[in-house]
Amino acid sequence: MKPKSILFLCTGNYYRSRFAESLFNHLAKQHGLDWQATSRGLAIERGVNNVGSISQHALTGLSARGIVLVGEVRRPRALKESDLARAHQIVAVNRSEHLHILERNFPQYVEQVEFWNVHDCGLVTPDKALAQIEKNVLRLINRFASEPRLKVT
Repeated sequence: MKPKSILFLCTGNYYRSRFAESLFNHLAKQHGLDWQATSRGLAIERGVNNVGSISQHALTGLSARGIVLVGEVRRPRALKESDLARAHQIVAVNRSEHLHILERNFPQYVEQVEFWNVHDCGLVTPDKALAQIEKNVLRLINRFASEPRLKVT
C-alpha cells in the first residue's frame, strides 16, 4: 500500500515548503506514520535570485532540529495539477500570499487547501517562520497519528 501524501506549497519551493516537507517526513517516520510529504512552488520564477537548491535558512533550521539532508538536494519544483490531484492533504504556507495564485491557476482545488499564515523573509525572521511551521507540522503529525489505521488481516 502506498503512503498517503501531503503536499506543501509556497511561492518558490525554496524555503518554507522545503523545510515543512523535510521536517514532516522526519517526524512521520519517527511516529511510524504512513504519510509522505512533497513540496512545490506556486511561482518559482520569482526565485531567480535564490542561491543553491534550497534556502540556507531551511538547512540551518533542519540542522538545528537534528535533520540533515543527505545526497544531492533537488532544485525547486513548480506545482502541476497532477501534484494536487494525487495529494491526500494540501497545505499552502501563507493564505494572503498563495490564495490568489491558487484561485487563478487551480481554482478547482482551493477548497481542499489548508492555509497557514507563515510569512516569508522580510516580514518575519527565519527563526520565527520556522518555529511556526514546526508548530503546524507537529499539529498535523498529532492529527494523523490519532486517525484510525486500517489493519491488514
